[in-house]
Amino acid sequence: MNLILFGPPAAGKGTQAKRLVEERGFVQLSTGDMLRAARASGSELGQRVAKIMDEGGLVSDEIVIALIDEQLTANKGAAGFIFDGFPRTVGQAGALDELLKSRDTEVNRVIRLVVDDEQLLARVTKRFEEQGRKDDNPETFSKRLEKYYEDTAPLVPIYAERSILTEVDGMASIDEVAKQIDAALKETA
Repeated sequence: MNLILFGPPAAGKGTQAKRLVEERGFVQLSTGDMLRAARASGSELGQRVAKIMDEGGLVSDEIVIALIDEQLTANKGAAGFIFDGFPRTVGQAGALDELLKSRDTEVNRVIRLVVDDEQLLARVTKRFEEQGRKDDNPETFSKRLEKYYEDTAPLVPIYAERSILTEVDGMASIDEVAKQIDAALKETA
């Protein structure tokens, strides 16, 4: 099964992905984690990633797709894959579709964590004050949220049209969100 966890920053995607990895044996394909691992590997692709990152550039969609392809190959026996942080744009969604099609598979389910922006900002502000996480700085978070709505939210109607989008109340408790995700996955299977 190929699953995309979808929603704005701090919506709880990472928490739910971790649970699915532990409980179902899925492999989480986090773009950030893959880039850091590629860089550390010293491989040819990793060296390309390191050079781009060291220069402060953004790694191209082509390289991210190559990293995803490597992980799909390396984890052939996995129960499923969770795409976390990818796709972020319509172009990336198309590239992911092409990659999966070349492997005779597709995105099976997209789970969208629906959240209230004001409550989310309050949650992030509290976490920033308590834990000091740099990415939770309210000003930085507001910019990330804006970028999400600008670039990523346009994917919602695309996946809805394919009838693979399930919306989950991301403001519910962690356990309730998990129950809603499990119900959507049961429906998919």
